[in-house]
Amino acid sequence: MTPAFLAVEHSVTGRRWVGPDAETDRRAEGLSQAASLPLPVARVLAERGITPEAAPAFLEPKLRDLLPDPRRLRDMEVAAARLLAAVRDAERIAVFADYDVDGGASAALILDWLRQMGRRATLYIPDRIDEGYGPNPPAMADLASRHDLIVCVDCGTMSHEAIAAAEGCDVIVLDHHLGAETLPPALAVVNPNRADESGELGHLCAAGVVFLTLVEANRQARAAGIAPLPELIPMLDLVALATVADVAPLIGVNRAFVRQGLAIMARRERAGLAALADIARLDSAPGAFHLGYLIGPRINAGGRVGRADLGARCLSTTCPDEAGRLAAELERLNHERRAIEAAVREAAMAQAEARGDLTPGLAWAAGEDWHPGVVGIVAARLKEATGRPSVVIGIERGIGKGSARSVPGVDLGRAIHRLATEGWLIKGGGHAMAAGLTVEADRIEGAMTRLSELLARDLAAAPGRSELRISGLLAPEGASVEMHDMLDRAGPFGQAAPAPRFAFADTLIERVSGIGDGRHLRLGLRAVGGPPLEAVAWGAMDGPLGPALMAARGQKMHLAGKLEASVWNGRRRLRLRLDDAASA
Repeated sequence: MTPAFLAVEHSVTGRRWVGPDAETDRRAEGLSQAASLPLPVARVLAERGITPEAAPAFLEPKLRDLLPDPRRLRDMEVAAARLLAAVRDAERIAVFADYDVDGGASAALILDWLRQMGRRATLYIPDRIDEGYGPNPPAMADLASRHDLIVCVDCGTMSHEAIAAAEGCDVIVLDHHLGAETLPPALAVVNPNRADESGELGHLCAAGVVFLTLVEANRQARAAGIAPLPELIPMLDLVALATVADVAPLIGVNRAFVRQGLAIMARRERAGLAALADIARLDSAPGAFHLGYLIGPRINAGGRVGRADLGARCLSTTCPDEAGRLAAELERLNHERRAIEAAVREAAMAQAEARGDLTPGLAWAAGEDWHPGVVGIVAARLKEATGRPSVVIGIERGIGKGSARSVPGVDLGRAIHRLATEGWLIKGGGHAMAAGLTVEADRIEGAMTRLSELLARDLAAAPGRSELRISGLLAPEGASVEMHDMLDRAGPFGQAAPAPRFAFADTLIERVSGIGDGRHLRLGLRAVGGPPLEAVAWGAMDGPLGPALMAARGQKMHLAGKLEASVWNGRRRLRLRLDDAASA
């Protein structure tokens, strides 16, 4: 076994610190010399298997080099041609979208493209509580009676009955969720995770699939002599947002989507995103972290505890005043969501802790009248606390509706789908990292036991929570804004592309104070003879890390975290986002 990094066998959070192995270190040294890169940057590339020859292209991912041919996806040409025909013939178009960020961004992409083509569409997003996820027969029948084309985005692949109800109206599905062996009776189902697809584009979120569809529609329009054509590159801000918020892996074209989309977002040209950034008090150019933890939750708030269409409307409006009003309403709902979430989280954590290891492949909790709008967030918190795939279920009138979140290396969506085919669930589906399910209340325990069995083998082979990966050692004097910017070129960081985490040895904790609602900490750090370094520990008081840091004021500890840049009073400054600590 490789020696523990800084000899940390058991950190404050109970993890063993693991640094790069000898082979990675050797490759990093070679990369640093051959590509003239700082060693910390070279280590990030070495961990991803990047060679010196490939380093320049990796550090500057270009969409033109990474964008796949849309026609590699089945039904793509049919879907794009039908959308274009609806525009040409001034048909009545409806967009049916999921209520999360990916669904809202996907809907906004279609609406933006149609607006540039001089057309409008009806936006329909189902109510999470009254209608549940995806198309339902009454809604589809009603839309079909008033429209010529329905475009389902981020949903529809498993909606056989609902799409069959859309009599007399063509339906196009643009989705990324796992499909069954049979497809619904739609004119076209464009989905890289269809059973008959290769899966090579399976990392796309729904907004990525929609963007490729618009690329193909523009291509067909250009061939038909239609001009002017909608500009697609400015739409990448929406694709970047959805890719990060939906926890899609940041590999392949997704890296280019997010890198270029963040640059476009920094221009503040989309009224809704600018308003959301302002209300979230975002004081710097957005990064992937901000999309996932500041912007995304506010967009989701409408679908969780308010009006389901608020997020999509905010993202698609061109009016700054309307964007401001919608963003303010989403902020209000987000505060309401937090209060509801806190109560459910406390109950779910206690229940999962009491259950212990009865279901070793899974952490789960279920409760009467738990708000369905927060079970997904609580499932994510439960996953973080336990290091296991997690399911949280709200029960109402004998029916449980739940959300599930997974850990890297465990395909939760596939397991949920199998659970449904085995008859344990009324319905269920999703993708590798997130899924949803509906189950009869008296079958919950048996279903969760079976799900634990399905996941246990994958979980045993997955990277363990007991290990904390460290990219290398960094001194406070080496932690500079310039170093952050060089590391940022190896990003964006997120799912399947974790941000580099550095250890700081023998670091003095000069001060510690609570921020926000008291769950978070701000720290002042200093190494002997070195410059001061600011740090934040988000959610530290929810676990053992916060109390340990508070008790260590005036003492030295080994610290581990990620570098991030912020702006204060017009000046960029660096801080450490703290993940863990250990006795020095």
